[in-house]
Amino acid sequence: MRTLEGDAARSYVSRLANRAEDLDKVSKRVRRIVGNVRRDGDGALRGYAQRWDGLAENQAVQVDPAEISSAWRQVSSEFRSALRQAAVNVRQFAAWQKPKAWTRTQNGISVGQIIRPLGSVGCYVPGGRYPLPSTLLMTVIPAQVAGVKRIFVVSPQPRLETLAAAALLGVRELYRVGGAQAIAALAYGTESIPRVDKIVGPGNVYVTAAKKLVAFDCSIDFLAGPTEIVIVSHRGKPLLIASDLVAQAEHDPHAVVVFITTSRQLAKDVATSVTSLARNNPIARRSLANKGVILLASSRYEAMDWANRLAPEHITVDAEDLPLLRNAGSVFVGDYSPTAAGDYASGPNHVLPTGGLARCRGGLTVSDFLKIITVQQLTKAGLRGIAPVLETMAKAEGLKAHAQSVRLRYANA
Repeated sequence: MRTLEGDAARSYVSRLANRAEDLDKVSKRVRRIVGNVRRDGDGALRGYAQRWDGLAENQAVQVDPAEISSAWRQVSSEFRSALRQAAVNVRQFAAWQKPKAWTRTQNGISVGQIIRPLGSVGCYVPGGRYPLPSTLLMTVIPAQVAGVKRIFVVSPQPRLETLAAAALLGVRELYRVGGAQAIAALAYGTESIPRVDKIVGPGNVYVTAAKKLVAFDCSIDFLAGPTEIVIVSHRGKPLLIASDLVAQAEHDPHAVVVFITTSRQLAKDVATSVTSLARNNPIARRSLANKGVILLASSRYEAMDWANRLAPEHITVDAEDLPLLRNAGSVFVGDYSPTAAGDYASGPNHVLPTGGLARCRGGLTVSDFLKIITVQQLTKAGLRGIAPVLETMAKAEGLKAHAQSVRLRYANA
């Protein structure tokens, strides 16, 4: 990891704060894939799945529920136990998050909100380098807590561990497709895969570009790129700091890995520990060489200003710096809160915004699967009390029928 300070560090923060996922390089190809699946349905979907997702010529797109059930029996008892505990924690956190219905009444006017789940969602679970059963938990469980009736999972070449996670959660509609073609199928429907109301879950640049393309036709959670971590510490334990940097770096060779400190000695010690821990991890080494950096700040306040401008997916801070934090996908406080806890089992969701999107939203929550619908009911007296305001506003906007609709209700009452 290189170390920057002064103007070089400030310049780096400015550039990274304006980062965005470059989708132009794949947009033309993705547009063609999405268009073909939308037009030709399963014919195009199967062709792409056989080419890129490992689907055999005579293999069904949908995973047989019996295969899902069998996977649960095939994984180790230790893995089953870990899945159960992780699922309990994620489900409890989602339940705590769930917004409530309410009503308030004053002067003859009752207002409030009702909560309704989406009808159907599609959860994208990456295949890629490693199986990601944790992402199946993180996308399916909040949807279940929200009360979504139909939950579909798509995953290219789903591994045994992913199928076992599906079995634990009772998922029966799981499809062995991925990439832009899976997003198109969920957004527009094919003979095999029904159209859904919303698509959630992380993926590669093709998945991200496809989600962006279909976003006007099917709701999405957000666009997510390579993983990111920022750690801000001035007196932490070098080995623990380095372990989190390397852990996130091994996700993706394009991961953004940043350590910010005011301590020159701590910066040196962390750099040494990172080199040691990443020695036998080629993906982490590549990521750290590409986008790994240590920034020396002049003060604690400058360090947190930089962190807020970067608006990272994951951030680790000391407890006293938490009040200064404004922008992050998920926050980890202190030496004993590794990002791996959030990746798997502490409870908060690991589907998080990247590319600076944490400036305007946090990670996936149960609310992403809910509609908050406002309700209002006025009595005659309540309407009469507010009628002058309504009529004055309507006339100011030149909307005579609006004023009339109010006046007719109380004029002869």
